[in-house]
Amino acid sequence: MQPQHQPPELLQQRFFYRGRKFNFDVNRLRLPNGVEGDWECIRHPGGALAVPVTPAGELVLVYQYRFAVSGRLLEFPAGTVEVGEEPAVTIAREIQEETGYRASQWRDLGKFPLAPGYSNEYIYAFLAQGLEKLPQPPAQDEDEEIEVVLMTPEAFETQVREQPTTVDAKSVMSYFLARPWLGLV
Repeated sequence: MQPQHQPPELLQQRFFYRGRKFNFDVNRLRLPNGVEGDWECIRHPGGALAVPVTPAGELVLVYQYRFAVSGRLLEFPAGTVEVGEEPAVTIAREIQEETGYRASQWRDLGKFPLAPGYSNEYIYAFLAQGLEKLPQPPAQDEDEEIEVVLMTPEAFETQVREQPTTVDAKSVMSYFLARPWLGLV
């Protein structure tokens, strides 16, 4: 059982940036103890991610350049949920675009906050099984350079342990949500 806390009072909200993927605002809050301050927030519609598993039990991941960390990261396929779109629709499209696979079996793994210290973004995680390679994969987005990588669960866990800066956190979290459904307890 979680303790009940009174939320802070929103005194003012100032919008600083409206972008194609997210907005940025600064919020003046009064905490229950009377302290006032400014809190920045990235407003994001959310993302959907799949942990795709081939019939042979291999994980399908992508290596992708990420500007904010100046390098390529190993990730599960994911994408931003478009306005009015269900996360399951988002990830069904993204898995095809990013990996060239289609899944026939889906399991909802739940959702979790990505970086609640500064963003309201939630990741909707799914397990994708019954994969089949598409005969003609869709073209990748122009602004993405993606390399598809197949790994065993053991190799993925080794990468997470030995080279944690090469794997993004949403992929690690989603993998551990999927483990029980993969018989990896």
